[in-house]
Amino acid sequence: MGINKVILVGNVGRDVEFRALPSGTNLAKFSLATTDRRSKDENGNPRTEWHNIVAWGKLAEICDQYVTKGKLLYIEGQIRTRTYEQDGQKKWFTEIVAEKMEMLGGRGGAGEGAPREDYGAVAQGFPDDADDVPF
Repeated sequence: MGINKVILVGNVGRDVEFRALPSGTNLAKFSLATTDRRSKDENGNPRTEWHNIVAWGKLAEICDQYVTKGKLLYIEGQIRTRTYEQDGQKKWFTEIVAEKMEMLGGRGGAGEGAPREDYGAVAQGFPDDADDVPF
């Protein structure tokens, strides 16, 4: 038995990339920055980690509609590591597959018209044509 659960609270780093795959499944991708103000980098600045977020299905549609750069989000999901080949070299890519998302207040938070409730969405895994999506 194992547990693969991630909880992140951070600011969206770029607007959502949304697409409908040939299978009809919706996909949304964006980055999320989490900053640890207690930990400093080599320049004395707060340490920031960048996370690649992926949402599928209805949650992807909601992300496309409401999530924009700068918004503060709560994301709950799982870590997934995938491989792909580029220029003959095997590359690794780590992402967070979002299962739940909540828009929080504050800088760019749950603005006008944006629902604040929790959007529960269970990731159904990757559809058959997910390998065709370049990351």
